[in-house]
Amino acid sequence: MRRAIAISAQGLGSTSPNPPVGCVILDSDGRTVGEGYHLRKGEPHAEVNALTAAGKRAEGGTVVVTLEPCNHYGRTPPCREALINANVARVLIAVMDPTSRGAGGAALLRKAGVEVEQGFLEDEALLVLGPWKASLKDGRPFITWIYEAGPDGSPSPHLTPGVACEELNALRESHDLVIGQDGVEEGRPDSHGSDVFQLPHGPLGGNSAEMVRTLGDTGSRSILLSGVIDELSPITSAGMVDQVIAYLPKTSCSWSPDTDSGQTIAIPDGYRLTDVTRRATHVRLVGRRT
Repeated sequence: MRRAIAISAQGLGSTSPNPPVGCVILDSDGRTVGEGYHLRKGEPHAEVNALTAAGKRAEGGTVVVTLEPCNHYGRTPPCREALINANVARVLIAVMDPTSRGAGGAALLRKAGVEVEQGFLEDEALLVLGPWKASLKDGRPFITWIYEAGPDGSPSPHLTPGVACEELNALRESHDLVIGQDGVEEGRPDSHGSDVFQLPHGPLGGNSAEMVRTLGDTGSRSILLSGVIDELSPITSAGMVDQVIAYLPKTSCSWSPDTDSGQTIAIPDGYRLTDVTRRATHVRLVGRRT
């Protein structure tokens, strides 16, 4: 399953609105004979790619997949049908699919005589599938905000060249859309083939939620906010950001802030620290919305 989780991440930023899924197939002797992941909407799903690689060696084997196999006809046939036709004996599922139609892929596999186990390493699989699943629950894309902070912890307008910019460039590959100084653009421009989106003209004001929903209507399941610009403030102040990544500069071991407010911050209120890392010139903080 950990191998399936690892390869599923290669679909981040290109599968939306579909989920990034990974699959590994073991033969009847427990040897890996095929693996696959979903790359792009409309193309074969992870299970089909893994079955293609395994061929007849999948018969009587075990399928390890990060998300419950689909059970409906869409742009591709249902994966549960492909697994049944391949005569696999067992399917291990990490996360159940909240979009399943009818009885669900797992139930139909059991009905066909396939042994099914669900919830296998679910928490680990949600490291990849979590934002997709959260976007379905909230009815909008999962939003991550990365910014540099001043010495007192207040967000700064720009990301200066260095570690924060390096992480931004890495993160854009795994997000559908990136919003920053240049407006709205695709994280992986070659992944969906659609045009670059533009921010609405003028202040967003109370329309921030509407803008995020509009971007979600494009099929986006994840958005990355970069730095601090006026157009972003309604989103960041409206409780719509799910995760923050803040870079705080180093300060002296004995230091008093040069401010009249008398307040210093680490991450905004309403977030729980999930990671703290020391870097050469900054401390990196990650917070998740409580």
